[in-house]
Amino acid sequence: MHPTAHKTYDDYIKALTDISHAITSELYLEDLLKLIVMVTAKVTGVAICSLWLIDDEVSPPMIRLKATQAIAPEYVKDRSLGLNEGVVGHVASTKRPLIIKNVMRNRRFKEKEMARQLGLTSMVGVPLRLKDDRVIGVLNCFSSAAYDFSKTEVNLLTAVANQAAVAILNTELMVKTRVVQEELETRKLVERAKEVVMHRRRLNGDAAHRWLQKQSMDSRKSMRQVAEAVLLSSEMDMAP
Repeated sequence: MHPTAHKTYDDYIKALTDISHAITSELYLEDLLKLIVMVTAKVTGVAICSLWLIDDEVSPPMIRLKATQAIAPEYVKDRSLGLNEGVVGHVASTKRPLIIKNVMRNRRFKEKEMARQLGLTSMVGVPLRLKDDRVIGVLNCFSSAAYDFSKTEVNLLTAVANQAAVAILNTELMVKTRVVQEELETRKLVERAKEVVMHRRRLNGDAAHRWLQKQSMDSRKSMRQVAEAVLLSSEMDMAP
């Protein structure tokens, strides 16, 4: 996309493939977001690429900066806007790409001090849209020199953003599934440990559970660790 960069369709296909591969990997979400901005910046030749995700767990929802490939970590920390604020809010709420020739002259662009410090001029923002038309975030690309992003470039960037949206959603689901599985496993271990404590200490179920909780607090270990220790001790006692 950079005026001096002559990128082909193959480069964009490679970017999509790299992000697709991330879907099936064990990447944590933070790593995946970093990969998306790095791949997109490399492929497009832009100076800076940033990725914002919508946080639906707060009311009203906010859109938060989650990753960028070329800005100091302090910049990324705790930057958020309402869905009616700034360029990212506009792109997320309208679900349409937005091109700005000069960010310093655009009233909607809120990060003028950042743009001044980093020497950024033109930008394009595209929504991260899923097949059901739901937007989960925004991908921004900035150039250091004035640049007209063509319709073809915006379409290709939109394809990358939509592929990224799928990767992000799948990774979030994978993490949630893993957390649920770990919780279920912990519950089973605690139940088994409770039965051992009931038998050994002649306690009822509630008292045995409280005993495990006290051990957890006193030792500053998790309930799972305490349960595993109880079960290991029981197995050792039963060994010949």
